[in-house]
Amino acid sequence: MSEGGPRRGDTAAFRSLMSRWATGVSVVTATDQGHDAGLTVNALLSISLDPPSVLVSLMRGVDTLPVLERAKVFGVSLLSASQRHLSERFARAIPSQEKFEGVAFRRGTTGVPLLEGSLGTLECRLVSMTEVFDHFLLVGEVLGLELGREESPLLFYRSGYATAEGGDRLQLPPAGR
Repeated sequence: MSEGGPRRGDTAAFRSLMSRWATGVSVVTATDQGHDAGLTVNALLSISLDPPSVLVSLMRGVDTLPVLERAKVFGVSLLSASQRHLSERFARAIPSQEKFEGVAFRRGTTGVPLLEGSLGTLECRLVSMTEVFDHFLLVGEVLGLELGREESPLLFYRSGYATAEGGDRLQLPPAGR
């Protein structure tokens, strides 16, 4: 570990280091009074098997957060390598209704939109929401899940997309991005 650790505000070095941590890519969705919202998330963590639960980290100010907070339920669609276009679409700063236009999804038992063709989906009840710095950490108890396609996952690595081709082969973006 370096002496003294990173200086507060040294976001470039922190971002560079964390980009070396490969993550899966998902889309988190919610619906409230007929209004669907969703966004791309790579900060998703399984936190408990009993009861099954996940933690999602969302940046303060994203349009999905107030919808999710009012609804008290949310969906998670784990994206496959062939769904990069959905990751890019739900990451864009466009009105929520535009994100869903032409996108194949179904309603879960809680009413949340779940993206078709994903590796699997979760429906979660919001258990807690804690503000930490510029993000909110949401804990969701899994109410239902569905296994989807048997396909390679969409990964995010070094600020770019990567895919796994089986258990021992990865296609990574070039270093220095």
